[in-house]
Amino acid sequence: MHKDSNKATFLFSSGMVIVIAIMLSVAAIALGPYQERNTRIEKMENILSSVGINGSSEEAEENFSKYITSQVVLDSKGEIVKGGTPAFDIDLKKELDKAKTGNQDKELFPLFVCKKENKTYYIIPVRGKGLWGPIWGFIALEEDMNTVYGVSFGHKSETPGLGAEIETTKFQEKFKGKKILDDEGKFVSVKVLKGSAASANPHGFDAVSGATITSDGVSEMLQRTLSNYIAYFKKINTKK
Repeated sequence: MHKDSNKATFLFSSGMVIVIAIMLSVAAIALGPYQERNTRIEKMENILSSVGINGSSEEAEENFSKYITSQVVLDSKGEIVKGGTPAFDIDLKKELDKAKTGNQDKELFPLFVCKKENKTYYIIPVRGKGLWGPIWGFIALEEDMNTVYGVSFGHKSETPGLGAEIETTKFQEKFKGKKILDDEGKFVSVKVLKGSAASANPHGFDAVSGATITSDGVSEMLQRTLSNYIAYFKKINTKK
């Protein structure tokens, strides 16, 4: 077979494709454990960030073990679920998607309890939709299970300077001190409001200018996710 023939070119190209595919597969398998560990470390950092604990990636596991004293899995009725998937490993997206198939009664919700400077904080993962893709994060409540202590948000593809502002310290600091319950103890969540919001509003503040859809997404994310924890918090308060 002549080396310049079309058949030779085709066989050579096919061989290279196969070799490269094998090399990529081997690399993916070899790097898999490292990527999984990095993902877990990043999640630990984000959880800790919601309560103002920031450190290097090398310190994340140590800090997580030090400050996160317990992890709880709740069902849709606010009851603790024992056994099964650990709280840290629960995929909140998959749990929230159960509602789309009418299986919301089978949803599971992770809760992380943090002890910091002799105070207890309850850290809740949240997830929703922005303008261009998913948004997510963690919100930490103080011991009263009502007052926001801190938040940590992330996004996949929001617009820099607009929707991407939810990831900035400036935006996240606005949540501190806001309440998720009204004066009668009814759940109202925290809302990112359109237009001018009074600074005295205990449940909301001004939305990101020019990012209405993302701001609304944050409000919906908090409303939908936090509501699943209220029954559990009420049971804890009753026992106090």
